[in-house]
Amino acid sequence: MGEVRIGVIGGSGLYEMAGLEVREERRLETPFGDPSDAYVIGDLEGRRVVFLARHARGHRLLPTELNYRANIYGFKRLGVEFLISVSAVGSMKLEYRPGDIVVPHQFFDRTRHRPDTFFGNGLVAHTSLARPVSMRLAAVLAGAARAAGARLHEGGTYLCMEGPQFSTRAESEVYRQWGMDVIGMTNLQEAKLAREAEIAYASLAMITDYDCWHEEEEAVSGEGVMEVLRRNVALAQEVVRRAVAALGEEVENDCAEALRMSLITPAHLVPSDTLAALAPILDKYLDRSGPQPAWKR
Repeated sequence: MGEVRIGVIGGSGLYEMAGLEVREERRLETPFGDPSDAYVIGDLEGRRVVFLARHARGHRLLPTELNYRANIYGFKRLGVEFLISVSAVGSMKLEYRPGDIVVPHQFFDRTRHRPDTFFGNGLVAHTSLARPVSMRLAAVLAGAARAAGARLHEGGTYLCMEGPQFSTRAESEVYRQWGMDVIGMTNLQEAKLAREAEIAYASLAMITDYDCWHEEEEAVSGEGVMEVLRRNVALAQEVVRRAVAALGEEVENDCAEALRMSLITPAHLVPSDTLAALAPILDKYLDRSGPQPAWKR
């Protein structure tokens, strides 16, 4: 652990960028199964960065099929402290246009079928998610987007739906009434698990469509989304490049102590298999010097 500080999760096109020198691809096994793909490790802007294709190369995994726990656990094992998420979203507001970038500060959960915690199996932990993204990393992403010349919307709420189908018009209209800003299918579970793993996480949400509420625009389609995404790859790469350059050693992880007051079950009551499985996340808090393990506070 501890060799890569910055991670990026998104489409495989992200790491086919000028200036990235790929060093290796690494496949990891985790207690939660296999991550989506191999982790691609390389050097960008003088920093070691690791990329993961969220849906696997060739886009072969549905949002519900993603092994969110394995993906985030793998980043943690590699030492990642900052995780940049790049993904496609639909717009819930007229002024949020296809081609724009949103750096949301909040999430709203409409998923139903997804494991989204590392805990359980004899260990209870309740982690605060009042501010579900790293505000420090979100500010870096917003600054990078501005510098890249993007039409940027900073803040707002990302509604995470189950998918893989897009919204019905009735759902889309209700989400607009609720005040949602963008809609997507992947980022909330990543944000929850990154917080439990004490990784600073923020989203670079690339608007591809108006979902299906806009009567003067065509309803969203998979083909349409991918076409806009292909056009936006160069912009996403430039924003990521600038964000990586800005994440120097002086930038501190503002989520690095998220678990300190979250672990509820006394350590000596937690099954040894659970402690071993979560070692990359828990070891900094575990005191094994006495006759029984205990949490460091």
